Amino acid sequence: MKILSSTVHGFLDYLVVVAFAIAPTIIGLTGLPATICYALAAVHLLLTLVTAFPLGAIKLVPLWLHGAIELIVSIALVALPWVLKFTADTTARNFYICAGVIIFITWAVTDYKAAR
Repeated sequence: MKILSSTVHGFLDYLVVVAFAIAPTIIGLTGLPATICYALAAVHLLLTLVTAFPLGAIKLVPLWLHGAIELIVSIALVALPWVLKFTADTTARNFYICAGVIIFITWAVTDYKAAR
C-alpha cells in the first residue's frame, strides 16, 4: 500500500537527517556508532537535497533511485551492528535496527511512481 506522497517523503527525509544528527547526543552514542550517525545525517541531507522531488533543491537524482538507495541503506543499517561489531552496545545496536526498520517501512509505503 503506497500511502506516502513524494512531498511527505521529503519531510520525513529531513526528519531523518535531524534524527541522525542529534541521536548521539540524545541517546548517548559514542565512538564509531556516533561517527556513523553524523556521516549518515550528512549523506542523507545531500541525497535529499539533490533528489528530483518537491523538497529537493537541485533535483539531479530521480526519486526511484533515491528510493533504491534508501532500500539498500535500510537493510545495511539493520546489519551494521554485526558487521562493525558493536552489538554489545545495546543502545547503538537497537538504534540502528530501529532506524533501518523505519526507513524500510517508509520505503515500502512511499508512492515513487506518482512522482514521475
